[in-house]
Order: sequence, then C-alpha cells, then structure tokens
Amino acid sequence: MAGNSQRRGATRRPGSKKGPTTGSGGKNRRSLEGKGPTPKAEDRPYHVAAKRKAAQEKLEKARGRGGARPSRDAAQPRTRARREASGGGEVVAGRNSVVEALRAGVPCTGLWVAHRIDADERVREILKMATARGLPLLEVTKNELDRLTDGMVHQGVVVQVPPYEYRDVSTLVRRAQRAGEPALIIALDGVTDPRNLGAVIRSAGAFGAHGVLVPERRAAGVTAAAWKVSAGAAARVPVARATNLVRALGELRDAGCFVVGLDAGGSTAVEHLELATEPVVLVVGSEGKGLGRLVRETCDVVASVPIRGSVESLNAGVAAGIGLYEVDRLRRQV
Repeated sequence: MAGNSQRRGATRRPGSKKGPTTGSGGKNRRSLEGKGPTPKAEDRPYHVAAKRKAAQEKLEKARGRGGARPSRDAAQPRTRARREASGGGEVVAGRNSVVEALRAGVPCTGLWVAHRIDADERVREILKMATARGLPLLEVTKNELDRLTDGMVHQGVVVQVPPYEYRDVSTLVRRAQRAGEPALIIALDGVTDPRNLGAVIRSAGAFGAHGVLVPERRAAGVTAAAWKVSAGAAARVPVARATNLVRALGELRDAGCFVVGLDAGGSTAVEHLELATEPVVLVVGSEGKGLGRLVRETCDVVASVPIRGSVESLNAGVAAGIGLYEVDRLRRQV
C-alpha cells in the first residue's frame, strides 16, 4: 500500500522490467475500467444462440437465399410448422387417412412425420408418394404432432390439405349417370358431429353411394375430424353442400330420385324397401331430433331400422350405414 512502502514486496526492485510501482492501486484501477458493454448472445462465439445463428445462415446460403439474419420462426422450425399448418386448410392425421388422400391425388401442401417413426408398408408408401410429388417433408417430435392435430390419434403421420371443395347437387346425379347405375345418395339433416359425417362418408364409399349431401348451416362440414373418421373415403366420395336442404331434395326428386327418410316411426322397414332398386336419396336425421318437419314432409317414404331391446335410437352414422347396406343388398339380389 502507498504509505507503507517499507513493507517487503510493496515496491518492485530497481531491475524489474515493469519498473517500480507503489502499491496496487494502478492495477485495480485498470481492472475497474471494464471491457465495454456485454455483447449479445448471438455475437458470443461459444453461446448456443451464436451457434444456432451460424447454422441457420449456413442453411440459408445452401438454399440460395443469402445470409440474411434468421427470424424467430426460422430458428424454431417446429413452431413455424405448427403455424403454417394452422394457417388455412385442414390437417389429416392417421396412416390410412393420409395414404388414401395421397392415392386419390388430393392436392396436399405439406407432410409431417414423427421422429424415428416405426415405418410399416403404409408409411413407406406415404414417403414414396410424397417424394414423387415433391411435397415438403418435415420431421418433428410426437408432441409437436399432438399440437398440430389438437390431440387426435395421428400414428406419427400428418398431412395438410387445402379447404374441402364441395360439389353441386347435380354433380352427384351426373356421377351416377356416368357409372350407368341408379343413383344412391345419402343426405344428412341436422347432423352436427363431424365424426358422424366421417362415418357416413366411409359407409357411402363402402356400399357404392354416389355422394353425400349436407346443409350449409347447422350441420357438420368436412373437417379434419371427418377426414380422420372417413379413413380417406372423403377423397373418393364427393360431398355436396346445399343452402336449403328441402329445396335440394326437391331438385333431386325432379331429377328422378325417390326421397326416403330414415326415422324410428317409419311406415316400412328398410330391409323391405321396395324403392331400393330405383334412384334413391336416403335422408338421415340427428340422433336427438330426428328428421325435421319440412324434410319429413318432402320424403316419399319414411322407413325405419328395426331395433330390439330398450335402445330408443341409433347413432346417425350407424343408421346411415345400415340403410346403405340394405339398399345395396336389395340391389344385388335383382
């Protein structure tokens, strides 16, 4: 210390290269000056943010976009993927649904696959078709797929499809005419659960129906849930949407179709339906309210599905499946 220069070691010897220094005040004063402001994390070479920035710049240069500074979404591709998937269109989840959508040529816009997925024949076919079509492919974690699908069972595969393109009512009739078959159309009255709609679409594809008709308001549309339950049948069975269901049923009647309603109080059993061999529109109501009054009055015949036991009614998807099966069975017997 200054003022105690007689203490041994307080001053340097005369032969020292740095020269004599009294005390340590000079050294401490220089250390207190500091090294300036702390640099940003991405400017520190050994910080994880700097490594992420360098990796992103390298990736952008490889893509031919130059070395622009990456955005927050670019630094977090999984967050960007979730944002892109939710920004328009629907996500279709499940191996069967995805492979059917790709087989049918649905214009998909992106494919997400779980990291280290257990690949079976369907997954290999999905990857092969996606590669052939040049679809963007992103490998993400299972948790990310859970967020993309809002918790649906995705089996490690998710594909994004554009908003569903509904057909006109006349398209369903023309489809039957091109096939040279009597029309078989299933119409839904007040069915609001998209899973029921998906089940109906799946049954329509299984029993040779030429399309499904749904109202525009107070009814389920072809959403991701309907895609999932349909197991890809929504890619093959057209769905028409009508502003007024009663008016649409009148148009189908004018086109030569008989309108048959399915209701618990029907006058005939669907298994004995004499009109099955003619062009038919099966109308299924909701599980709770059944057929609406105006829709019921529009029907040429109201048939019922015989029920044994204390169950009052059937699920709309189950009733539609039974009705389609019986019509198809009666037609095959002719």
